[in-house]
Amino acid sequence: MSLLKSVATIGGMTMTSRILGFVRDMLIARFLGTGPVADAFVVAFRFPNLFRRFFAEGAFNSAFVPLYARRLEGEGPEAAHDFASDAMSGLTFVLFIFTLIAIVTMPWFLLTMASGFLVGPEENLGWLEGIARMFDTGTNAKYDMAVLFARIGFPYLLFVSLVALLSGILNSLEKFALAAGAPILLNIILIFALLVFAPLTETPGHALIWGVLVAGMAQFLALLWGVKRAGVMPALRRPRWNADMKRLVLLGVPGIIAAGITQINLMVGTLITSFETSAVSILFYADRVYQLPLGLVGAAMGVVLLPGLSRLLRAGDETGALEIQNRSVELSCLLVLPASVALFLIPGEIVTGLFEYGAFTAEDSARTAAAIGIFALGLPAFVLNKVFAPGFFAREDTKTPMIFALINASINIVLSYILFFRIGVVGIAIATSVSGWVNTLLLMGRLIQLGHYTPDARLLKILPRLLLASLLMGALVWALASWIDGIQLHKVTELGLLVVAGMASYGVLAVFVGGVRAADLGRAFRRSG
Repeated sequence: MSLLKSVATIGGMTMTSRILGFVRDMLIARFLGTGPVADAFVVAFRFPNLFRRFFAEGAFNSAFVPLYARRLEGEGPEAAHDFASDAMSGLTFVLFIFTLIAIVTMPWFLLTMASGFLVGPEENLGWLEGIARMFDTGTNAKYDMAVLFARIGFPYLLFVSLVALLSGILNSLEKFALAAGAPILLNIILIFALLVFAPLTETPGHALIWGVLVAGMAQFLALLWGVKRAGVMPALRRPRWNADMKRLVLLGVPGIIAAGITQINLMVGTLITSFETSAVSILFYADRVYQLPLGLVGAAMGVVLLPGLSRLLRAGDETGALEIQNRSVELSCLLVLPASVALFLIPGEIVTGLFEYGAFTAEDSARTAAAIGIFALGLPAFVLNKVFAPGFFAREDTKTPMIFALINASINIVLSYILFFRIGVVGIAIATSVSGWVNTLLLMGRLIQLGHYTPDARLLKILPRLLLASLLMGALVWALASWIDGIQLHKVTELGLLVVAGMASYGVLAVFVGGVRAADLGRAFRRSG
């Protein structure tokens, strides 16, 4: 497969989406800041996204794609179409029922993520009084707003989960562009909602959450058009419980936990931070920044690697599978190491340039930057998780990643609880980063132990050079940031100069120290395997 071409396609679409996403987040910061409306919207938006990761991306990236690809390659398009139709029908039925239940029970359902909204920090309630207050819904304006927003936005889960299924079909056919570009619609619609409809609604949060629902419908329609155009449109019919669906569920349930570990950690962080005013919003903005390189590199690698690795293993090409895994690690580190260094060294300049406008204050910037700096230390682990997990999923082993994910979640929960109530939001970032590295080392170690992965000589030679180039780039950007502070440029101009300088210097340094060669990039763009 053409690894770099495919990653570049997804990365390009993701970059467009993330740029628009930053425009969206800058507008959210300007209109909402880190106040109660922002907290309510963040929780309401995060809720369906959490279950999307579980029901859709977790199950279908780990189970549906390998099974669909096997039928496509081994039994032909008709068998693959029949399998996809059963999967789509079953997913639609389950999520429709789940969505109805969630909407009806939302005042209690939301306690799992935002129970702290019911306990105002100024009240100094005792522990038992706080627990009692959590079940006395309807008495807190922020919680009531979060419930309303969650009810409006929760059907987004149904639409975007079907988007994930349809994306899996297209990705199995190596048609990555439309699936990767679907989030662009979300950001365009939310920007439009803020600029056009926010003045017409009670708060900007109301306009945003209605925009989320509309965006889910738009993404679903776009993917329907894509699969129909590709001639692989699944049929919606009465759900059937057959051997194929049993196998999908058997593989998918562990995959839900394993692939959704980041969301489990995020849910834990959101629940704990709901006990501190504005902490939920601070965590949201920090998450948005480090998710840029994670989305560009990690998500792209995971999407491209799984179907390619599945095909190689079905063909019995273990050598090819090992090669593609090593090149995936190499390419991931090439792209993510400089991002990690930059986010660690200049988070303040990044946050100030992106968000410090309107309702978003200098104090908000300082708190967000502190969290980003710690998330940066875990960023390589978050990306490598996306590279090593397909090594299990492609072999239809979802149990092992699930066990490691549970270990990860346990560490994150304990550390988050201990650290947050001592050092605040930064404690959540520390817990997330530490647990992320534990998960990565467990995945890599087990693959090596099973003989499914061995770092080759080229990778061991190149990785230290990439790290050196990243550190040198970081030193240059840090010095440049200090110099620019002295001449007091506009914060957006300053951020733009730092980004350009960092990218240009890293490109030169990576070549200079031998971390990358133009000839290697050329070969990567040509199809192999």
